[in-house]
Amino acid sequence: FSVMAAAVTFALLACFPAAVLSRRDVLELGDEDFDYLATEHETMLVKFYAPWCGHCKKLSPDFEKAATRLKGTVQLAKVDCTAHSEICGRFGVSGYPTLKIFRNGKEAALYDGPRSAEGIYQYMKKQTGPDSVQLQTEEDLQTFIDNYDASIVGVFAGADSSSLSEFLRAAALLREQFRFAHTVDLKLGHKYGVTSDNGLCPHLTMENRDRLRVRDLLTAFYDLDYHHNIRGSNYWRNRVMKIASKFSGRGLAFSVANKKDFLSELEEDFGLGTSDGGELPFVTIRTKLGHKYTMREEFTRDGLSLERFLEDYFAGRLKRYIKSEAVPERNAAAVKVVVAESFDEVVNDPEKDVLIQFYSRSCPHCKKLEPVYRELAETLISDPNIVIAKMNAADNDVPLGYDVQG
Repeated sequence: FSVMAAAVTFALLACFPAAVLSRRDVLELGDEDFDYLATEHETMLVKFYAPWCGHCKKLSPDFEKAATRLKGTVQLAKVDCTAHSEICGRFGVSGYPTLKIFRNGKEAALYDGPRSAEGIYQYMKKQTGPDSVQLQTEEDLQTFIDNYDASIVGVFAGADSSSLSEFLRAAALLREQFRFAHTVDLKLGHKYGVTSDNGLCPHLTMENRDRLRVRDLLTAFYDLDYHHNIRGSNYWRNRVMKIASKFSGRGLAFSVANKKDFLSELEEDFGLGTSDGGELPFVTIRTKLGHKYTMREEFTRDGLSLERFLEDYFAGRLKRYIKSEAVPERNAAAVKVVVAESFDEVVNDPEKDVLIQFYSRSCPHCKKLEPVYRELAETLISDPNIVIAKMNAADNDVPLGYDVQG
């Protein structure tokens, strides 16, 4: 009997070459077994590591303690990338340790939470359950919204709604920032002025703008006030969503916002005057890379102007809005003046070595540096391959890749 038991054990281990069947609660995975073992777990946190990595060694005891506490709820696993390079390469692992969250075997998100046992435990507890909770009754809805955390509720006409699938994809991406719930019973939304299948079109505010702008985002700015004018607020929102539904699944999210809350941003970032448009919405697109577009055509009540704007956006026909001073007619001084419109031509000239100063007219340090910077430029002016330049960062958009903070 003992010999037979040993043979069976050996056979099982041979079938699972990288899954170490031990008392430890951290599952070891590898190239051969990752795909089919990962699918067995609704939520799994995987540590990709190298045995020689000091940070990995430091994390190991906390990771194992968290695994024990989460046993039966969330599976913790690890992959030795020095022995299983194929699976690590597939998931883009370039440093150690790298922690990723998987749902039913599919990569869901990069883990960016605490590295202590308690921190991992608390963070991963929140990862359990569906991305969006389905609400069946008015009591379910009230229980869900009776919470101080930022929450989004989607109201849909049916389970087969195309907007619902888009909502669920957004919930999977943004569950760290918001609590999500949805219902396929339109009656639950009547109390809040929702009378049609609007999908995900949240109210953009100063408090949640950074969280919403992790995606490419279209925003309609108008006199929105859900406290005193629900019907009027939904009038334009419904028109946005009607057109938005024709462009669902193409990577652009939609939102509405109170124009008064964003007047300075609209003026500074998009060049829109405070009196432009009257009661009609301003429509802008801001991508996650910082590219900006404005709908210059008046927002028509049939929504066709918005549809044309989106068709041009997806076709690549729109010109990006760039805040820029006028390109100087003469630029003969030793220090060349650069504006946003001329930045690429001057600074990214492959034939030149360029030193550029980003400044503000109100900055005393900039004023103090000015004569020194000018003297440097005059010293090097005879070298045709060197350009000394400056740009007013307060009145021009700074291109991506240049981290100007002061």
